[in-house]
Amino acid sequence: MRRSVLTRYRVMAYATAVMLLVLCASMVLKYGFDTGANATLVISQIHGVLFIIYLVFAFDLGSKARWKFGKLLWVLISGTIPTAAFFVERQVVREVEPLLEGAPAQATA
Repeated sequence: MRRSVLTRYRVMAYATAVMLLVLCASMVLKYGFDTGANATLVISQIHGVLFIIYLVFAFDLGSKARWKFGKLLWVLISGTIPTAAFFVERQVVREVEPLLEGAPAQATA
């Protein structure tokens, strides 16, 4: 597996997670303080497009890493839970880095 597969997943994981947090904040402003309805619409559409791209890249990474269905499903769903994508991304990087082409072999103690 090439490093670019992991890199594009990581970029989209962070972008999706940040936009989801921004969307949550804008929803609080919209429904809690009755302001920012237009901004919420734009932010939700941006997050939606980023989430679709995230799904494609996560599925690509999962198929190349040969994840089981449950793990793949958890990674895909993590883009819908605020802050979950940050933690899942770190876990995915730790698991996938040894599978990369040209990755240095890690010694096990």
